Amino acid sequence: MKESKSSEQFIAHRRKNGDEQSLLCHLSEVGERAAQLAAKIGVENVGELIGLLHDFGKFSMAFQIYLGSATGKINPDEDEYVEFKKLKGKIDHSSAGAQWIWEYSQKWGIQGQWVGQILALCIASHHSGLIDCLQTDGTNGFSDRMKKPYEKTHKDECLQNAPCDYLEKLKTLADKKLIQDVVKQIQRINVSEKGQPPGIITSFNMGFWARMLFSCLIDADRINSADFEEPENMQHRNKTAIDWSIPLCRLEQFISQFNGEKPIDELRRNISDICKKRAREAQGIYTLTVPTGGGKTFASLRYALHHAQQHKLDRIIYIIPFTSIIEQNAEALRKAIEDDSDEYPWILEQHSNLEPEQQNWHSKLVSENWDAPIVMTTMVQFLEVLFSGGTRGARKTHQLANSVLIFDEIQTLPINSTHLFCNALNFLTNYYKTTAVLCTATQPLLDQLKTPEKGQLTIPLKNELVDDVAKLFDDLKRVELSNKVRPEGWTAEQISDLAWGEFTELGSCLIIVNTKAWAQQLYRTLQEQIDELSLFQLSTSLCPAHRKDVLSEIRKRLEKGLPVLCISTQLIEAGVDVDFASVIRFLAGLDSIAQAAGRCNRNGLLKIATVHIVNPSEEKIDLLKDIKIGRDKAQRVLNEGFNDLLAPDAIKQYFNYYFYERADEMVYPVSRKQYGRDDNLLNLLSDNSKNIGQNIQLLLKQSFMTAGKVFKAIDSPTQSIIVPYGDEGREVIAELCRVAKEFDAKKYRLLLKQAQKFSVNVFPNVWQRLKDEKAVCEIQDEGIYFLRDGYYSKQFGLSDKPCSLMTFMGI
Repeated sequence: MKESKSSEQFIAHRRKNGDEQSLLCHLSEVGERAAQLAAKIGVENVGELIGLLHDFGKFSMAFQIYLGSATGKINPDEDEYVEFKKLKGKIDHSSAGAQWIWEYSQKWGIQGQWVGQILALCIASHHSGLIDCLQTDGTNGFSDRMKKPYEKTHKDECLQNAPCDYLEKLKTLADKKLIQDVVKQIQRINVSEKGQPPGIITSFNMGFWARMLFSCLIDADRINSADFEEPENMQHRNKTAIDWSIPLCRLEQFISQFNGEKPIDELRRNISDICKKRAREAQGIYTLTVPTGGGKTFASLRYALHHAQQHKLDRIIYIIPFTSIIEQNAEALRKAIEDDSDEYPWILEQHSNLEPEQQNWHSKLVSENWDAPIVMTTMVQFLEVLFSGGTRGARKTHQLANSVLIFDEIQTLPINSTHLFCNALNFLTNYYKTTAVLCTATQPLLDQLKTPEKGQLTIPLKNELVDDVAKLFDDLKRVELSNKVRPEGWTAEQISDLAWGEFTELGSCLIIVNTKAWAQQLYRTLQEQIDELSLFQLSTSLCPAHRKDVLSEIRKRLEKGLPVLCISTQLIEAGVDVDFASVIRFLAGLDSIAQAAGRCNRNGLLKIATVHIVNPSEEKIDLLKDIKIGRDKAQRVLNEGFNDLLAPDAIKQYFNYYFYERADEMVYPVSRKQYGRDDNLLNLLSDNSKNIGQNIQLLLKQSFMTAGKVFKAIDSPTQSIIVPYGDEGREVIAELCRVAKEFDAKKYRLLLKQAQKFSVNVFPNVWQRLKDEKAVCEIQDEGIYFLRDGYYSKQFGLSDKPCSLMTFMGI
């Protein structure tokens, strides 16, 4: 038997140059940071304890020998050396600390068991993501982990090797006060009737509280590990409280420069002034229901900055429906509040998912944790922060506390996430100093759901920021809808003729379609009539840099009065600031039609303009359920004779029909084929009532890991691909390939951020076709892929077939 080391010789990490981080140093520093983060949820002492315990298993000789062999500290010719590649991920260092707190907590009775489970769950899961408390077959996954043999977890050996003062510190922290502090939080989020078992919402709240605590641990651990590997990281982290007065003053000065004299400019100023005034009110969930073109972007920023200053909040997070408009909004906000003299940028823009989910050391170093004053992200990424498995999304969850969340175009919330989203938002706003603002011209009825016992938003009537919504819509009316729906539908030639007529008479026309196939078909049809400089096509097959260039050219031409005809998928609808004289919209949901109307006569240059609603004679949207059901419900409202189909009463009727039709989908259902039995994510993340092991005595019965995997699997996960758009796109790809060979964390991080502008997300079927074509290449086994030359065109972007020489970018 090998002789034990002294406590100072146990290491947590070792750099390539031989510098070492002692295990005690790592544990204490993670504990300190986790305590700071957990203070936001009322349990600073709990954060410190789980930080101290998370790597307790590294006090084992098995782990120290593995680490020494893997980092070169132990030479291959030494007796102790092990084949570390074969042991990667097989030496358990996360269970020992979990077992210790689970067993030690038993002394405090049933409340100790409650608290012990939550803390042990976080510690045991800190590499895998939250584990299943109940597994799909009904077995007690949590208990199995706690009963894992000590010869595999090395718990007893770690107790012998760990220094006495460290062990005493653990016992001091794990006292009765700590138990009481956690129980207080549990009782606070318990919404069940007194004496009744936890229902769906209470169980969800408890599980989400555990995720918040888990998030504090993950972020603390990843920051400390990254800062040891790259010490210069520390000097770039924000260590001071945010002074909101700086961006506030800049924004107020920026707004004061707008002196437009058109009626619409006065209305936009009034909306903005109302938002500023109401920012002084209490925290909670608010709605901002403003017609498209009403200036929601700056009005909501004004509200958020004043509100954050009023309530001393940590950050503002903008959640935007599509990646296509993040760069536009981020650029607009930067012009208003950022300055070259700033030490750090105020705005973090995150609009692509290039980091592999199965994190390795490299990707841990470059992962984002939303530690910026203002974060701009997508709804997809926001939902991943709330519900995805693994650690990458969960790491950011704690950042949602003490924040303002601005949801731009809230009606684009995925229908299957409705109850999950409502429960999470209620949790954050009710208990942890979060304010949410739901912005849209077409407010969905998230506070009037068919099954409120599963979770719906609580929004008092007085929390609509605009006083008279109906009058505002009337004052801002700039378009009329023309219902041109035909029983036989419209052919491509007929639609092209309508567009040609509008284009030649008015000078600009926008066609918004439901599929990329129709966009390409109409482009090719109109290509014979319209010169290349005036004709444009937009879809998500174009990378953000490409879309930005196309939109920039469109705007320039529109501002100069030059002719423009653009065919686009719905990406142009939500928040894209363009102003066409005429719009043709394929029949879709009434919310989409309203968004399309916002691209027509946006600035009120015409007295009134027309949005034409047409239905194509043939359209493959059976797999696009949101569009298909939305189209059918919009048709129903169209047939009911509303005077104004864009007015709030018509929109409300549309959502009544739409939500009633889809009420069963709002729990995120999963099928037997996907999961092994019919169930839903709301159930898996709350009381797990359909699990055959539901009667097992556990506070938390969630199947967290299974739910996280299913969330990814049935949400049609996309694969990001870096495309060779222009010289800069090719240069980014070449540099990533070069830097990845000899990893430079700082350079790699910068390149990944730069690559976001040149990334396209594709669905699994397209991804498979690209692989079959050998059109994609992986960068040094990093899980980052780029597109080969020849599969990206000027007109249509990424293609799963080789592009012709004429359309290939750069030719």
